Amino acid sequence: METWRIIATALFAVGGLVMVLVAMAQVRDRKHSQRVQVVQAGLIGLVVVVVLTASIALWLPSVVAWALVAATAMAVLFLTMVD
Repeated sequence: METWRIIATALFAVGGLVMVLVAMAQVRDRKHSQRVQVVQAGLIGLVVVVVLTASIALWLPSVVAWALVAATAMAVLFLTMVD
């Protein structure tokens, strides 16, 4: 496996996990939300992150992979800085 794939995969996985946690926190903060909804949002987010991480690691071209990493980094920075 190429070095850039390993780095892009690791960066995306870390950013994706942060995004899953942010999504779960937003669901939890909604009025009348239940624990089941929070868990469901977490599971859906994890499945999406796992599929995209595997795609980056195995077959996505470098431009698309790095675009996903950059978009995830911008989303994490935006969602964690805005309050």
